[in-house]
Amino acid sequence: MTRPKILLLTPPMTQLNTPYPATAYLTGFLQMHGYTVEQRDPAIELILSLLSRHGLSEIKAELEANFEDIPVEERPDEVQYFLENFMTYANTVEPCIRFLQGKDPSLAIRLSSRQYLPEGLGFDGLHQMEEIEGPEHLAQAFGNLGIQDKGKYLASLYVAGLVSVINAGVDPRFELSRYGERLAASNPSFDDLHESIEGQETFVDEVQKSIILSYLNDTQPDVVGITLPFPGNVYAGFKIAQTIKQWNASTRVVMGGGYVNTELRSLKDPRVFDYVDYICVDDGERPLLNLLEHLSGIRPAEELMRTYQRKDGVVVYWDSRKTHDIPHKDTGTPTYRGMPLDRYLSICELPNPMHRIWSDGRWNKVTLAHGCYWNKCSFCDVTLDYIARYDEAQADIILARMEALIAETGQTGFHFVDEAAPPKVLLALANRIIEKGLTVTWWGNIRFEKTFTPKVAQILAASGCIAVSGGLEVASDRLLKLMSKGVTVDQVARVTRALTDAGILVHAYLMYGFPTQTKRETVEALEYVRQLFKAGCIQSAYWHRFAATVHSPVGKNPEKFGIRLLPHDDIQFATNDIDFEDPTGCDHETLGEGLKRALYNYMHGMGLHEPLPIWFEEPIPKHKIPADFIESALAR
Repeated sequence: MTRPKILLLTPPMTQLNTPYPATAYLTGFLQMHGYTVEQRDPAIELILSLLSRHGLSEIKAELEANFEDIPVEERPDEVQYFLENFMTYANTVEPCIRFLQGKDPSLAIRLSSRQYLPEGLGFDGLHQMEEIEGPEHLAQAFGNLGIQDKGKYLASLYVAGLVSVINAGVDPRFELSRYGERLAASNPSFDDLHESIEGQETFVDEVQKSIILSYLNDTQPDVVGITLPFPGNVYAGFKIAQTIKQWNASTRVVMGGGYVNTELRSLKDPRVFDYVDYICVDDGERPLLNLLEHLSGIRPAEELMRTYQRKDGVVVYWDSRKTHDIPHKDTGTPTYRGMPLDRYLSICELPNPMHRIWSDGRWNKVTLAHGCYWNKCSFCDVTLDYIARYDEAQADIILARMEALIAETGQTGFHFVDEAAPPKVLLALANRIIEKGLTVTWWGNIRFEKTFTPKVAQILAASGCIAVSGGLEVASDRLLKLMSKGVTVDQVARVTRALTDAGILVHAYLMYGFPTQTKRETVEALEYVRQLFKAGCIQSAYWHRFAATVHSPVGKNPEKFGIRLLPHDDIQFATNDIDFEDPTGCDHETLGEGLKRALYNYMHGMGLHEPLPIWFEEPIPKHKIPADFIESALAR
């Protein structure tokens, strides 16, 4: 093979508002090395094909065929409501999509009237809030002049409702931000995924196949790279690989991405390579360069780096140390050429100014440093390259990449996608942005550490920072010490308040179910969170159920954390989360819904003065946290 032509793809589903950055990073890097590279985003193309007048007509025909022999009263509510109101959906779907693409802002007035869209699907949460607060709920959230945001919120609920119809009646694997996740997440066997790939194709599969064939015919690639960032991309990724091999069996298919890096490090099942030729682990730049040189005949297979392949019917893993990873400063500038940037959807799922940032607006993605400068948290994959190998770029290099992306896209919004943005680089970059008089808007993930003083927060805000997210995790000083988080609840309160006072929105990642965590400690964590919301320190948060992973200190040294692992005996495909026994005996399942219910209300500014037991179905332990704990911490 001469120097190959390359096509890079992100399978459905990820975000609807902006491209996932992996292909943009690799496209810029490979083009810098002289390769002809195209990139496409079948995820946005798929959702736009489904949510069109023609797409809904096809979905209607599928539903009528699938439920022809099922009595109306036994059909899923979503399916029956859609069929009964089909013409209303058919008439509103394309105007609604154009509005979410920012192409028809005048529609906001009709959307906000509550007379334009059918509200039978996707609006349950809103209707419940209106039952509690009354019809003025949206007026409190958006005011009298927030017509555009209100319209975006209602249109987002409408889109979620249509996706629920597809899930209920056409393809139960399909969701708004994931596709077939259960098939891939920590599944030690390839059987479930293999059966689905080879099984009866759904309407969604057929639409995706037509999209991929159009890409292949248009670009005529020799090599197709497929990034699998999450379990919810894996099924679609393998269906895409299957389509590529049916189109041209000699086209090489390469997979990589976050899911591969964390879950496929014990891969043994050779059937995986019926669909894919190579699988690269960890950062893709150097493994891809070596692989492309191998395919061009100038590098032997023995010099492949972190690459799986099937040879003589057996999975082999090549990891030559002849070459090294590309330093972060030399990875080049991402490029979005080939992406339909004007077709993404700005989604507002909650009327919460911080929560919406993930899904609303299009963000250029930039990484300040490879890996995590802290690299100590016991729940994190600190043994893997994407965390363990810390390598920062200087502020001037980052700024040059930002300016190049502004020139290419015409957009000045940036999401720094670091595991935790290094304060030294962040502050240097902020000062350079201010010195140059550059107008940008940015947000990213940080650690709530002492470096972020009120003065530093003001500098970040002046440079364009609008929001940060960070881990408060278990919100218990005992457990924060056990997990080597390096922060205390007091400290988080002061840092988040400094950021909020500077006009920066704050989202807190929360965790429950950590080893040895008691029910009382979980309730006390909720009390800390309530006080943080009440004091205005944080505006948004999300509870995650703790999962022990094979690459974390908890997974490597469970005895240190007082638990016993229950690993799978025969791992042929994926492994990441591990079941475990905690002798503490706390039933965290009984707390999950109450924690989420409380948080949902706090993010709407409701229930902040209510006693904690109202959120739970079962009795909870009485906490011992002083009612003014956070206020006192702020005063100190």
